[in-house]
Amino acid sequence: MKRYTTDTLWLIALLVILMIITLVSFSLGRYPISAGDIFNYLFRGNYTDENIPILIHQVRMPRIIGAILAGGGLAISGAAYQGLFRNPMVSPDLLGVSSGAGFGAALAIILSLGILGIQAMAFVAGVGAVLFTLFVSRLVGKNHDKILMLVLSGMVVGSLFSALLSLMKYIADSESKLPDITFWLMGSLAQVSLSELAVVAPVVSIALIPLLLTSWKLNVLSFGDGEAASMGVNTNQLRMTIVVCASLITASIVCITGLIGWVGLIIPHIARFIVGANHRILLPASFLLGAGFMLIIDDLARSITTLEIPLGIITSLIGAPLFLFLLKVSGKKVW
Repeated sequence: MKRYTTDTLWLIALLVILMIITLVSFSLGRYPISAGDIFNYLFRGNYTDENIPILIHQVRMPRIIGAILAGGGLAISGAAYQGLFRNPMVSPDLLGVSSGAGFGAALAIILSLGILGIQAMAFVAGVGAVLFTLFVSRLVGKNHDKILMLVLSGMVVGSLFSALLSLMKYIADSESKLPDITFWLMGSLAQVSLSELAVVAPVVSIALIPLLLTSWKLNVLSFGDGEAASMGVNTNQLRMTIVVCASLITASIVCITGLIGWVGLIIPHIARFIVGANHRILLPASFLLGAGFMLIIDDLARSITTLEIPLGIITSLIGAPLFLFLLKVSGKKVW
């Protein structure tokens, strides 16, 4: 009972912190807005500056919602994958979804399909890469360990799509297409709109539900497939559910933000260090932590310099040393 109360308090605290970061994010930018003006506009409909409605609805709200979806979605996908594969080094792009999405976006840019075409191609290619990984693992892994074959197949498919992405960059026009491909691959929320979020948010929300409902089964799965099966858990069904839902979340996010690394790897570690390895608490905690982390990263990206810094650069600069620090301080306590 005490542990349950502690976990609930942690989730409430993380939610409150996320709300505070969200409010601060509304006020930050090249055109700062005071917290009082934001409160008056959002809750009372009053404003003295005619730029406030435009800044909030067309500029900052899409970025804030996009950052929450991106950070939370990547983090919860990473936590689910780490529990499924029983490996703390796993990230959401394990099965090739990111490299597949990158190839799809690069191909769309070369074909001049426009922003909607780029997002659609990225989503389709990302999901297609995961489906191809599942097909390869079933084809070659009939007499081998399923988890191992799935990981190895993901590595092979990811390498294949990375090679195709390099080919797209090689044949792209160096004056116009190649810079667009390079910028997209570094990740950004600058072009995210509410209309795009209206399509992506339902997909992410629907995919989150099975992950949260089956989170307790990940605890059982940590004892091994045999033990989980003896306790009534259909391991094949669970594995497929997590792979499909996490891949849909990752592909949906990548298609509007580009490639953003490290979030799905380090945030579950931080959440595990705070709330422990119980996936019923770990998954929602990872989502809240990831959302707050991505909001902070986006705030830095658009506030540090006059030119916006791609998100992938900042997450790598922060994520790599942070991950080494977590490895040093945590040891085997949280896994």
